[in-house]
Amino acid sequence: MSFSEKSQPMSAGEPARALWVSTIAFTLCFAVWTIFAIIGIRIKQELGLSEAQFGLLVGIPVLSGSLARVLLGVWTGRYGGRLVYTLTMLGAAIATFLLSYAHTYAQMLIAGLGVGLAGGSFAVGVAYVSPFFPPEKQGTALGIFGAGNVGAAVTKFAAPFVLVAWGWQAVAEIWAAVLAVMAIVYWFTTSDDPAFRARRGTSLAPRSLRQEFAPLKNVQVWRFSLYYFFAFGGFVALSLWLPRYLVGVYGFNLEVAGMVAAAYSIPGSLFRIFGGVLSDRKGARGVMYAMFGVSAVATLILSLPPAGSGQALGITPAVFIIVIFVLGFFMALGKAAVYKHIPAYYPDSIGAVGGIVGMMGGLGGFVLPIAFGLLKDMTGLWSSCFMLLFAIVAISLAWMHLSVRQIDRRAPSARTAAAV
Repeated sequence: MSFSEKSQPMSAGEPARALWVSTIAFTLCFAVWTIFAIIGIRIKQELGLSEAQFGLLVGIPVLSGSLARVLLGVWTGRYGGRLVYTLTMLGAAIATFLLSYAHTYAQMLIAGLGVGLAGGSFAVGVAYVSPFFPPEKQGTALGIFGAGNVGAAVTKFAAPFVLVAWGWQAVAEIWAAVLAVMAIVYWFTTSDDPAFRARRGTSLAPRSLRQEFAPLKNVQVWRFSLYYFFAFGGFVALSLWLPRYLVGVYGFNLEVAGMVAAAYSIPGSLFRIFGGVLSDRKGARGVMYAMFGVSAVATLILSLPPAGSGQALGITPAVFIIVIFVLGFFMALGKAAVYKHIPAYYPDSIGAVGGIVGMMGGLGGFVLPIAFGLLKDMTGLWSSCFMLLFAIVAISLAWMHLSVRQIDRRAPSARTAAAV
């Protein structure tokens, strides 16, 4: 249902309250979603896990959270974001609390599946927040909401202190308690979104699953998914891979490498807001072209060998850090631009389409680090990870440009800056 079709008026402060409370909730959800990045290190030591077992433990919440986005997005359309968001947070909080009582590796993996619900909350928030705003403001609103990705940095900075003081179990229990409190606050401070209220006020039967997923037959949805696979999945993958890369290539100590990775994560999340504003004012098409263009150049530069490797061309640590931060900045803009399109093109299926696109982005964060490691083992080149990212960018840019040209040829009078 489009913004213009909503029949029930909103109070003046309702959209702002829905946006900011949802953003705070998503920040806490993202902090919980990435909890294994810190406590997993201590768990690995206690259980004597192999590198492969540790990788699976860290990746399980990312995988389950990504897959859950589709179902949670559909449920949001059927039952309303306020209810689904609240229940999602409570479910993730319960799983995170039970994690502190897990003693075996299998028990921790099962708990990790539940922890992943916190990451699935993204699809709920997108479908819930969008109807509160007209199309010309949805890019900014979703950019602000998506900046909740900064919750990963919250865990990276705060969890180590709690872990050292009271143990990893305390981290799980405190994070669970905070998320449970947020769920209660969310229920009592937000209202149902206008689109759900309008549907509830009619005698129309709920849409069938076939109707919900009908847009997925459109190739455009999967094109958007590829864009988000790079913009979000690539960003998450680099956040995870950077410490290993800096230690292995340039000999940084782990503390410095971790600080660089954290510094990469925070602006990359917050600049998503700027990406939303630009998408509203200048058009998402232009933002997407800028992201792919700059990303192609950046990944091509980063594909060069490091300085001192015996090659004529080599990247020094300073150049590497500058280019990787430029890449992260434009990825953040692109994340917002992708989601600007979903309510514009699929106003009746924001939950399902947003869930699929979000799922593919999350899977990128799960699959790409594994691919980076495999490429390193196969080629012996640390920079092979950037070669892979360059290939994804090149394919995405070519596909987008060809699609834009087809759209313009079919309907030149309907050209818009967002027609991607």
